[in-house]
Amino acid sequence: MVSTRRTAVVAGVLFLVTEVTAIGGLALYGPVLQDADYVVGPGADTGVFLGALFELVLAAAVVGTGVVLFPVLKKHNEGAALGYVCARLLEAAVIIVGIISVLSVVKLRTEFEGAADSDAASLVTAGKTLVAIHDWTFLMGPNFILGANSLLLAWLMYRAGLVPQFIAVLGLVGGALICASATGVMFGLYEQISVAGSVAAIPVFAWEVSLAVWLIAKGFKPAALLDEGSDEKSQLPGDAREIEESRYPVAG
Repeated sequence: MVSTRRTAVVAGVLFLVTEVTAIGGLALYGPVLQDADYVVGPGADTGVFLGALFELVLAAAVVGTGVVLFPVLKKHNEGAALGYVCARLLEAAVIIVGIISVLSVVKLRTEFEGAADSDAASLVTAGKTLVAIHDWTFLMGPNFILGANSLLLAWLMYRAGLVPQFIAVLGLVGGALICASATGVMFGLYEQISVAGSVAAIPVFAWEVSLAVWLIAKGFKPAALLDEGSDEKSQLPGDAREIEESRYPVAG
């Protein structure tokens, strides 16, 4: 039980880290993402490097949530738990591709600083291409893949009863809504960074924050953990089960 409580706290902290670093990284990337001429301008490289560091921490925390939760989730559905770990790894990989694309813009700016005007147009085109790659990774990672991850984790939490039902249901709603919103963005219905996109992201943000706070403050629901012990005991052979029950007798 102590080990499981520690797992819940670590997972909760990691979820909070993903929220802080995702918002911080996007804000610090602002000069590159919003200024088409950044690659031929004076630049704000320190902020961009700090944003990249934030996103590296984000990728590590994303993987960490999957790894930390796996021992608990696998007791309820090992295949789905493994799928969640793999999906988190995929999400982190997509985030890293976005980091590389933004840092490549900075690299172009520093290497070709003071280039002739005749080269400026080609540099701007290259910079826009790299920013476009980041924009697509931002859509695929923190939207499509995040939505799928949220649906899978929320379903596991709901099925196992590890957290209150309203938190798990919020994850199911948030995951489905962010996937639908990403589909709308992909087909050009609205921009990802827009009022509609922000509203669609609120439920999944609320899901991760509420899950993190619950895990840190309360941990997994004891009833679900007791059910795990009962399931494991029922799978033991007859003689082994009798020995187990004699070691840990159940009152009544």
